[in-house]
Amino acid sequence: MISKPDQREHGRARWLVESIALVILALALALVFRATVASAFEIPTPSMSPTIMVHDRVIAERISVHFSDPKPGDIVVFDDPLGGPVPLIKRVIAVSGQTVDVHDGSVWVNGARLNEPYTHGLPTEVGSLPLPCAIPNGRIWVMGDNRTNSLDSRYFGPVDVATVQARAVALYWPVSRLADLTDGD
Repeated sequence: MISKPDQREHGRARWLVESIALVILALALALVFRATVASAFEIPTPSMSPTIMVHDRVIAERISVHFSDPKPGDIVVFDDPLGGPVPLIKRVIAVSGQTVDVHDGSVWVNGARLNEPYTHGLPTEVGSLPLPCAIPNGRIWVMGDNRTNSLDSRYFGPVDVATVQARAVALYWPVSRLADLTDGD
């Protein structure tokens, strides 16, 4: 028979092992959730301001990108086409089969001028790529909302849909700027 002090030591040891196992399980679940369901991203540049400001944090879901391609208006997180280590976040402007052009300070898709309230009247300048640009299959055209300060498809061209990691769904930090990012404006 185990004495009372030995029972207490056995109970403490068991509690410690169970607590460590619970912490490991919680960390594993968090990592799986982050890799497959949703992730938080901190915004490194002003290219999406004022919609999303530098150091704002957004939640981006990873599931829908496996079942459907992004659509115009979506804000997506994707691998930097220029090979940088930090993923980029931009708004989808056009998709496969559409043609993008920039003139008169505005973006035109398939000959129609886009209504872009999220640019807050900032003009869209032509980048370094020749326009108009027909978007090939499996690609999307992305642009930052801050058109005067955004390295986007005007410079690196259409983005491969396979490099899209997630769709931004909400701005959650700072709390004073909580916002739904799925409404397209």
